[in-house]
Amino acid sequence: MNRRSFLKTVAIGAVALSTAAAPASFASAQAKNIVDTAVGAGTFKTLAAALTAAGLVDTLKGAGPFTVFAPTDDAFTKLPAGTLDMLLKPENKDTLVAILTYHVVAGSVKAADVVKLTSAKTVQGEDVTIKVDGGKVMVNGANVTQTDIAASNGVIHVIDSVILPPSVEKAMMAAPADAMAAKDIVDTAVGAGTFKTLAAALTAAGLVDTLKGAGPFTVFAPTDDAFAKLPAGTVDTLLKPENKQQLVDILTYHVVPGAVKAADVVKLTEATSVQGAPIKITVADGKVKVNDANVTATDIMASNGVIHVIDSVILPPAAPAAPAAPAKPVNIVDTAIAAGNFTTLAAALQAAGLVNTLKGGRWTVFAPTDEAFAKLPAGTVEELLKPENRQQLRDILLYHVARGRLDAAQVTKHSGITMANGVRTLINTADGVKINDANITATDIAATNGIIHVIDSVILPPGNIAEVADEAGSFGTLLAAVQAAGIARDLTGRGPLTVLAPTDEAFAKLPAGTVEELLKPENRNTLRTILRNHIVRGFNDSSAVSKLKSVRTLAGKSLPVSVADGKVMIGDATVAAADVLARNGIIHVIDTVLVP
Repeated sequence: MNRRSFLKTVAIGAVALSTAAAPASFASAQAKNIVDTAVGAGTFKTLAAALTAAGLVDTLKGAGPFTVFAPTDDAFTKLPAGTLDMLLKPENKDTLVAILTYHVVAGSVKAADVVKLTSAKTVQGEDVTIKVDGGKVMVNGANVTQTDIAASNGVIHVIDSVILPPSVEKAMMAAPADAMAAKDIVDTAVGAGTFKTLAAALTAAGLVDTLKGAGPFTVFAPTDDAFAKLPAGTVDTLLKPENKQQLVDILTYHVVPGAVKAADVVKLTEATSVQGAPIKITVADGKVKVNDANVTATDIMASNGVIHVIDSVILPPAAPAAPAAPAKPVNIVDTAIAAGNFTTLAAALQAAGLVNTLKGGRWTVFAPTDEAFAKLPAGTVEELLKPENRQQLRDILLYHVARGRLDAAQVTKHSGITMANGVRTLINTADGVKINDANITATDIAATNGIIHVIDSVILPPGNIAEVADEAGSFGTLLAAVQAAGIARDLTGRGPLTVLAPTDEAFAKLPAGTVEELLKPENRNTLRTILRNHIVRGFNDSSAVSKLKSVRTLAGKSLPVSVADGKVMIGDATVAAADVLARNGIIHVIDTVLVP
């Protein structure tokens, strides 16, 4: 079992802890023990089955006295599909016992005494936290909905969620990813049965594969009832093919990059959605809202992220004024010119002789605005527009162009894209969507021969691996060693190569005199073997490396790859900085020299 199997509900709709008389369903239960009282109530069938599977029935029929915080059948149904069945399996009995005894406190503690406490030690051994706020009482994250149901051997207080012991939670967090949630976000939502409209919308928008992808994603998921609140006919209209882009914008506005659990959500005031616009997060009176939608259930774990349930569809703000496409679709160049804020780009395309190229073919253009070009150092644009710098200008402009038509949904599926000049870019969705260091500010501007995405900075193609390392200033020893070993052409050639680059400090960690000895001509072969043990064929960005178990170097050695506590290790070295782009590959900075 693991933590991702569990659903924790947001503290919404908690009721005051009351010492009022128990309802009629418990009226005849006064002489019965806790188990028989719960069974007689008719709303604890799942709890009774769990107690039987855990072998705890006789314990809670015993002398006691006990105080039981009892989850209802509805509380158990909040768990993801399959969770309860998994818990009831014999091999998970210890976990089930720990969870159930975490709901039991020794002694008969009635409501009047519960509200005086801030915590209580459970039979399982760990404390539950008790919070009273505005007449509302919570045990951990569960609302107390009914109190003082008397039994012959104690008292029952009813709660609306299953609560989890910290030790079990910690063990589940430590469980390997493949032992955790088996279903992706889409299948988890479909399995819940209350997101049929959302599933249909994702299909119509072409986003199913995206949300089945690696992620991770955080989805604020509107229920079927949430979609039903929209004006009559709205859903049917959005599902029409001609409204696909509007539907994509609405759905991606419900998605945030990364797996952001409830405990972290409540610390935020806003979060940037995949659509690009921020969503507002507010917490008041124990209730959490995303824009104007109430969060009604949280931390529904999936294999590629987390779902929080909301009771209304949230709509992105109106898009800022334009780059509006012309009334009649035209080619990429004319579309950019008509938008009015790409005059510098248009002039650059003319000077570089690329106008006819981008009027034909099929392309994806990441188009810097006039403001983006204005960010370049004074005089840069004027210098680039000179005839003698035409080749450099072409190289820069083609670094903004990819072959084929890649819409926004396709772009975000990639960790990087090889551009028309043959040099790779990186796509980052950790905070909005970026290509290299430029923010993508508008997407999917259609043209007859492709598509335009607007960016707020000009992206410049990097130099080769040796040039990038030299410019960084912290790889002097590495570059000296490359020269001494006679492998400079490895780092300046066509590639692509992935270089695990030890810093000067990494070389300084070697025993005194080692570097000097290796740099001697007679040790050239040994030095060459060591350096090639830091080079891997191909372009392996951090996304690719983190999925590998090992990498094979040009020295013929296999280096193990491991990820722990957010750190990536390759061999004995920790990756200190990742994804330094070069024209002929990529550099990952490491803190230790990898001696074969």
